[in-house]
Amino acid sequence: MRLHKIAPEYEGRVRLVERAFPLEVYGSGPADRQLLEAEIWLAALQEPEAVFRPFGDEWPTTTLPAFEAAWCAAQQGEQVGRDFDLRIRRAFFAEGRNIGRREVMFDLAREAGLDMAHFARRFDDGTARAAVLAEGKLGREKFGVRGTPLPMLGDGTRLRHQMAYPTIRNGRVMGIGKLPCYGEECYQATRELFELALSHAAQQDAPG
Repeated sequence: MRLHKIAPEYEGRVRLVERAFPLEVYGSGPADRQLLEAEIWLAALQEPEAVFRPFGDEWPTTTLPAFEAAWCAAQQGEQVGRDFDLRIRRAFFAEGRNIGRREVMFDLAREAGLDMAHFARRFDDGTARAAVLAEGKLGREKFGVRGTPLPMLGDGTRLRHQMAYPTIRNGRVMGIGKLPCYGEECYQATRELFELALSHAAQQDAPG
């Protein structure tokens, strides 16, 4: 959410490119309900503008359809894809919808006013699934990605994302460090990531 909010301020200077990394394929497995319910309050503290509500009765057994749908939307424009990615997250975290179901993704696409013929063709012919898996494989094999979120520069240089993570044992939060930022402070920290990208690009372009 922070990256999406700040990116327009740097339009034309820094390009934000988002890549899929499905944890169920390349990481620790599909979303764990017990784990997310144990730490969701921490996300709410750090993202006061985001809406979080109790999860619904139906839990997604896979998130691949969500990744595929986000990729399909992005083919209709970078900003379209970025907005739709947030729409999927809101459907899951604030509306309790099962983002692992194809029909839910298509409902969201219609609600967002996407070109449904274009969306359906890429979703159903395997193009989206192949692209998502290829992006995840690239992240793991070339850049050593193991978890998300993981902001990095184009050359793979990793950036420090200002977030607090809990220590969880047996599904219970055992400890949490000091929050690195809150509210507008977090947005400023995100601006600093974009400034680092600008500085890095300038150094790369410098003669000699």
